[in-house]
Amino acid sequence: MAVPSALSVDQQSKTFKVTGQITDKAKEPLIGVTVTVVGSNGPIRTISDIDGMFSLDVPEGNKTLEFSYVGYKKLNVPVTGSKSLNVIMEEDTKDIDEVVVTGFSSQKKASIVGAIQTIQPTELKFGNTRTLSNNLAGKLSGVIGIQRSGEPGYDDSNFWIRGISTFSGNRAPLVLVDGVERDLNSVDVSEIESFSILKDASASAMYGVRGANGVIVITTKHGKIGAPAVRFHMEQSINSPTKLPKFLDAPDYMSLLNNVAQHDGSPIPFTQLQIDRTRSGYDPDLYPNVNWIDAITKDYAYSSRANLEVSGGSDFLRYSIVASYFRETGILAQDKSLIVDNATNNQQFNLRSNIDMDVTKTTLLSVSIGGYLNRFKQQSCNTDDAFTEAFQTLPFVHPIRYSDGTIPKVSNRANPWETVTQHGYDFYTSSKIQTLFAVEQDLKVITPGLKVKGLFSFDRWNKSQRGRKANPGTVLPATGRDAEGNLIHTQGTVGDESMSSYKGSDYGNTRVYFEADVLYKHRFGKHDIDALFLYNQQAYDDGDIQDYRKQGIAGRLSYTYDNRYVAEFNFGYNGSENFAKGKRFGFFPSLAIGWLMSEEPWMQKYHKTFNKIKFRASVGKAGDDNIGGRRFAYLTTMNTNAEGYVWGTTGQSSYTGITEGDIGVSNLTWETVKKYNVGFELGLWNMLDFNLDIFRENRSNIFMKRTIIPTQSGFINAPWANFGKVTNGGVDMSLNFHKQWNKDWFTSAYVNFTYAKNRVDEYDEPEIKKGTYRAQTGRSLNELQGLTAERLFMPSDFNADGSLKFGIPSQSGVGGTDLKPGDIKYVDMNGDGVITEEDAGFIGGTVDPRIVYGFGGVIAYKNIDVNFFFQGVGDTHRIIGGSPYFIPASGTTVQGNAYSENLSDRWTADNQDPYAFWPRLTYGPNLNNYRASTWWKKDMSFLRCKTIEVGYTLNAQWLKNLYVKNLRVYVSGNNLFCLSGFKLWDPELGTGDGLKYPMNRSVQFGLDINF
Repeated sequence: MAVPSALSVDQQSKTFKVTGQITDKAKEPLIGVTVTVVGSNGPIRTISDIDGMFSLDVPEGNKTLEFSYVGYKKLNVPVTGSKSLNVIMEEDTKDIDEVVVTGFSSQKKASIVGAIQTIQPTELKFGNTRTLSNNLAGKLSGVIGIQRSGEPGYDDSNFWIRGISTFSGNRAPLVLVDGVERDLNSVDVSEIESFSILKDASASAMYGVRGANGVIVITTKHGKIGAPAVRFHMEQSINSPTKLPKFLDAPDYMSLLNNVAQHDGSPIPFTQLQIDRTRSGYDPDLYPNVNWIDAITKDYAYSSRANLEVSGGSDFLRYSIVASYFRETGILAQDKSLIVDNATNNQQFNLRSNIDMDVTKTTLLSVSIGGYLNRFKQQSCNTDDAFTEAFQTLPFVHPIRYSDGTIPKVSNRANPWETVTQHGYDFYTSSKIQTLFAVEQDLKVITPGLKVKGLFSFDRWNKSQRGRKANPGTVLPATGRDAEGNLIHTQGTVGDESMSSYKGSDYGNTRVYFEADVLYKHRFGKHDIDALFLYNQQAYDDGDIQDYRKQGIAGRLSYTYDNRYVAEFNFGYNGSENFAKGKRFGFFPSLAIGWLMSEEPWMQKYHKTFNKIKFRASVGKAGDDNIGGRRFAYLTTMNTNAEGYVWGTTGQSSYTGITEGDIGVSNLTWETVKKYNVGFELGLWNMLDFNLDIFRENRSNIFMKRTIIPTQSGFINAPWANFGKVTNGGVDMSLNFHKQWNKDWFTSAYVNFTYAKNRVDEYDEPEIKKGTYRAQTGRSLNELQGLTAERLFMPSDFNADGSLKFGIPSQSGVGGTDLKPGDIKYVDMNGDGVITEEDAGFIGGTVDPRIVYGFGGVIAYKNIDVNFFFQGVGDTHRIIGGSPYFIPASGTTVQGNAYSENLSDRWTADNQDPYAFWPRLTYGPNLNNYRASTWWKKDMSFLRCKTIEVGYTLNAQWLKNLYVKNLRVYVSGNNLFCLSGFKLWDPELGTGDGLKYPMNRSVQFGLDINF
């Protein structure tokens, strides 16, 4: 039923009734449309019900009804007497896009001259991950992100806005949720109403000492005037690893070891009988053939997600409640014969409630309470260690478990399956409460457009740990069977059948934030003014000796003339308790200008083609007080427990002493970054949008420990200083297309691209080193280091006696004391005739990608829609290996396995390829060949199919009797495949040997219902 209007007795005697239904162009009922009598004395209004129906008593006379609804154009309909109306409202996409949330407030999209990108939160709803950061890369230009693990609870992505520009301290962007600094991954995507990233100085300078790394601004959902709207979402996923390292099976590895040993002149380790019995499965206890990666993992894991949203309200009170649940399991193996369940199980409950109340016609009160509860159980082992053990443990050394139930284990070695399944579990509980209380007062009584606002927030996070531990008994590998067929083995370790319980310590943190601002927005003819002045302060307590505190003021003044010319000035004047008195505050200004050429009068005749042409530029400063190193570095410390004096012939009497600790940095200050940005925006035919930004950042005062201070200076610890400088620059761009071809067909597509490369301009290193291959100055942050490999040695490089020919440098300094054809040949970088550690230097490339891109789109036909998204990275490298046992056969029969991938691409007497993937295999470690070098530097670029989704929306007429407005079912595939030149393991993983919890591939089934 529609909400009745309230009329006085006098009004009720002179009214007529107007009824009707309100729909959109597709004839879908619109719920919660506000219907108001224009010009009446006192509010006479109602709202439409679930069927779009309304009924209103209208005072006699010529009246006009105003129909208003968020996202739709206002509609005025004149009425003169009782009647029934069929009202069709038209979507207003211009209004939807008109306002963008920026620094501390919102601005008209047309007047924005900073590098700000927004995205609809629905575009971040894909995949089966709990972690929002995993869905940013490729979706937003300017964001460089990478996910290094798929392990539940540890799968957050590393992400940066426009790359990395410091080698010390904090590199992550500032994340604000409803204006308060918070963790991005603590927010469920269903809670988000708007999502923006602020990339340049004009957008981030207001945050002062917090804005150097860019800002992510999130606002959560608020209620709107209308009848209660309910939305329910549910999905179920089946997950499996995208790619796991593949090893040779036992008989093939035994044959390989025999072959390599024979070639090296070593004793043959296995008889043909052993190999044949292992291959045939003759006796799996005595002739095991174990794939240890398969032994410690399951084929499938599962995840579930559900969201419930309820929102609505009146002109007095609006509300929004979002509740979410997420659960995921892991792929690590489980021994189901045990009473205790130690399988990975990660559960999270999120809840957020936002209430907005008009206390008076000009006073808005907002209260927000949100938070989550996370319950995480996992096997009591380090996952990376378990995968490493799965590589180091030979496939033929012993089975997973003997047929008599005993668990085998070699002394001082591991049984990976026992490590994963037999040692109990760890259980973590964490929770966070986020609160916000705000009052906004409209001061239009003084002047239109003037408002003041106060905001207070406190957040509390805590975490606790408990678990159960076990220590099972093991036996040494069996040596045979006795006359009765029983295994012959001896006790290895004596275990404890009981499972002890433990409780870890509790810990947490608290953040208190206060903000007060004055906002003025008004238009005078062709002149548009947007001004803001703000004060804020915060205290963060994580149990350290003192709160981390910040305080400051900020301001913005934006002027737009005739919707064509825009100028904006921003500033932040902020301070941090991390610095000495008199040096705690700094001024961070920015200036931006813009020109909307498409709004020029002479462009109006081309407006159907060029709906937007915009040029903009900005320059400014921002800072970072989280500089790393040590806190309060301006203070000199003393070591009160230093090694002191010793008396007696045997040192039987001693006393500790006091020594100088770290020298205080008297002029300590924050890192400062100067940001420059030039941008261009182009809109064509109201369906194609192109954005291009070219940026440059110069960061200085990077806090670092001095390395070239001579020991004669007398410092016990090397002093710190604001010394380093880094330049970072690049380009980011986006292209979006959307077109409704007819009532049945709709298509959209998008492409995002980001490139960022940095260069160290100042680094504390000897002058004689600068300009050489060993200097950090002039190179990228975290650039890879190692030897430079030329090729593999060929027989022509050796004399008849096996010695190197004249002119070829000796490699004895890097372990090459017994070189043979097929070993790696290194370049003598310093020309001294010997390859040593001095020849190792920077070899180009970084682990963190310099290029991130993504593309995708939507194709919809009637009730069917298809969504797809691909994400890729480029210019990213990694040095693989690093272990003496990484190269096949180098671990002999002690430890280490053999990767089956690319094994045919190896140097042999029959395949003397100087650039084969694997160098000469040796029976035992080859110190020359496993060293970090360009030989093992591999391109880790990839293109990943992140999601393909097919959905079907049921016909609204079928659902009418069920009181359901909309119902959509879908199936999607996530991380379906990955294209890369690197084949040994998933190139995105943060590992040099593939021994890490893999990324997940999933198939999802989902349901969306709107009531």
